[in-house]
Amino acid sequence: MHEMSIALAVIDQVESAVPPAGAAAVSSVRLQIGELAGVVPDALAFSFQLAIEGTALAGAELITEPIAARARCGCCERTWPAGRPPRLSCTGCGGASVELLSGRELRIADVSWHDGPLPTPTHEER
Repeated sequence: MHEMSIALAVIDQVESAVPPAGAAAVSSVRLQIGELAGVVPDALAFSFQLAIEGTALAGAELITEPIAARARCGCCERTWPAGRPPRLSCTGCGGASVELLSGRELRIADVSWHDGPLPTPTHEER
């Protein structure tokens, strides 16, 4: 399950970011996930909740925002929902010169910080 490695990478990126003045912990992370990114949002959410324990993200909410796959024909410029599996021939002219405009995204869109002390690890987490 590669969702755990994605969760760990997100945590690493957020922890390496400089928090706003006065902020001590993360309250939420919003991820944009394209429908063709090969990520199962439920598996990522489960992995994220396991991985954040004992970090500055402990207790943070993971918000996933799906991004639909869209394609554009290089011949007639028509755009269409590519779907899953993606339809990579033009729905108008049948051309095969197609560019994926969206649907492969996997990016941190937003991090919300809050004031207050970092969560104290429990005895089991030390």
